[in-house]
Amino acid sequence: MTFGEQVIAFFETLQFNIPLPNGIEAMNPYRQPETMDAVRKYYTKYYSDSNPRTFIVGINPGRHGAGKTGIAFTDTVRLEERCQIEHNLQPTTELSSEYIYSVVDAMGGPEAFFSRFYLTSVSPIGFTRNGKNYNYYDSTAMLQATSSFMMANFKQQIDFGANRKMAICLGSGKNYKYLTEINELMGKPFEQIVPINHPRFVMQYRRKFLQQEVEIFSKALSNATL
Repeated sequence: MTFGEQVIAFFETLQFNIPLPNGIEAMNPYRQPETMDAVRKYYTKYYSDSNPRTFIVGINPGRHGAGKTGIAFTDTVRLEERCQIEHNLQPTTELSSEYIYSVVDAMGGPEAFFSRFYLTSVSPIGFTRNGKNYNYYDSTAMLQATSSFMMANFKQQIDFGANRKMAICLGSGKNYKYLTEINELMGKPFEQIVPINHPRFVMQYRRKFLQQEVEIFSKALSNATL
């Protein structure tokens, strides 16, 4: 199977039936036919080969990005305009997606970028509380409820064909801490985990330094594929 075929099969069968702490709801966009149609088109277009990819690992899908499109850090607008994937999803925009696609452009555009990199998250399932995004690490109870699920699904994705030299972690705080722990518990499939400022943090607090942040990210990505 190609890298893309493995990704599509993974999402087609992704289930989440784990009890969560009170007030937390799971968000599994892959149960929606419109989302899976977009997912199949995207991974067929950009991942129909067996090339290894460097993993770029976020936290969990947000409701305006992957929570809608099923594709990490890709909102519906950039899915259509930047990736040239037609879809029937309700239009959404996400700050993190805007930043990521600035990096995609800096690295040569979608075809060049996705031939070398795979965007994903520690948790393939998103979460909300009171209608707002909720992170897997936002409470001890949440982390305890989801840890085994996340580790099993992350390991499955690594087997698609990860570049084992390095993974890029989006977030230098709790996401980096937990991803490092996962890597150790799995026997270090990645030689190194490199933290980069999370896209949301950049767009909210360092937007005037956006070009500098893109350059730092691009350099880390170039080092990962040397």
